[in-house]
Amino acid sequence: MPERRSVVDLTQFEAGPTCTEAMAWLGARSSRSRTRPRRSGRRIASTDAKASDSFYFKILNANKKSATVDLKTARGIELVKELVKKADVFIENLAPGTIERLGLGYDVLKAINPGIIYAQVKGFGEGSPYEKSLAFDMIAQAAGGTMSVTGEPGQTPVKPGCTIGDTGTGMVMAISVLGALYEKKSTGKGRRLQLAMQDSVMHYIRTSFAVMAQGGNKQAAPRMGAQSTSGAPAPCGIYPCKPGGYNDYVYISAAAPTPSIGPVCLRSSAARS
Repeated sequence: MPERRSVVDLTQFEAGPTCTEAMAWLGARSSRSRTRPRRSGRRIASTDAKASDSFYFKILNANKKSATVDLKTARGIELVKELVKKADVFIENLAPGTIERLGLGYDVLKAINPGIIYAQVKGFGEGSPYEKSLAFDMIAQAAGGTMSVTGEPGQTPVKPGCTIGDTGTGMVMAISVLGALYEKKSTGKGRRLQLAMQDSVMHYIRTSFAVMAQGGNKQAAPRMGAQSTSGAPAPCGIYPCKPGGYNDYVYISAAAPTPSIGPVCLRSSAARS
């Protein structure tokens, strides 16, 4: 980031913190306001009870300044508003309707700082029958479609191990915020950004839509195991090699762009444990 920007971060869990952490890595001053005085489950997960914060919390909130603010008090709300006065970005991913009930909705903060980039991450978009529903990674991946195209042919859907619904959404929002900041350089105006986790996940399976379009949209894209969703001429897949091992360099991925070219891409897995 060419200029050092200020970000007020009222996010929790993973999708929101991923976005603000990416901006902090790029040089922004990210001020994370913790909404509860007590330590939540995510703050103490995957660590011993004596640790100040969990490993889960630390890997999602590196390079941020952090303070506890009680948003159930008038003083807590005023503290957030004071931060917003000098901020470039405000981001939240609280449950639908929560930020408005707290008195920190877009219209309120825009009146305080007309140039604010106001970013919101929710599970589902406005107008969706599920817009007031909560969502986490598993729900977003199921509703967004990644599970429907992951797994072996004829078998049950499988959730990809990586958190596409959470971290994937956070990265899409980070790009959106950067675009809004760039626009602000010429217009001087802020913008409200809203991103649904379901929509973000759909962004990552665009090639599956192409497969469906080829078939006249008469059936869903199939599960293809280790192959590309669009398929490829044989040999195409991941093949084990000796001596064996769960996550060692013992698999080869083969794919052929066209039948005439043949398998031109051979590479070993780099998933050493």
